[in-house]
Amino acid sequence: MAYLTDRKRAMGLGSAKSGTAHFWAMKVSSVALLILIPLFVFTFGSALGGTYEEIIAYYSRPFPAIVAALTLIVGFKHFNDGVQVLIEDYVHGLSQKVAIILMTCLSYGAAAVGVFAIARIAL
Repeated sequence: MAYLTDRKRAMGLGSAKSGTAHFWAMKVSSVALLILIPLFVFTFGSALGGTYEEIIAYYSRPFPAIVAALTLIVGFKHFNDGVQVLIEDYVHGLSQKVAIILMTCLSYGAAAVGVFAIARIAL
């Protein structure tokens, strides 16, 4: 039998061994979105109201296309992490696992479709 002190039991990443990493991932994506969302609004706003050809030409440039793609990727990753926390808090058992898998597939799928659409426009 191992004799562990309270301090030894408390050290580490928590009972699930992933809480701290998840917390920091949410914080990092939040800070990234603080930078990306205004950039996206300004780049998208300047293209808003243009003709089809003007929009294609605008998003063919690297900066607007990269900002839009990064905003989609980081936004959906942040969405996935947030929804996972909500599901873990309010859904239990097999339903929890199924809901997390479905939401992960949905968020990564939507991000992939968005990035593909931007790549099609940019290239």
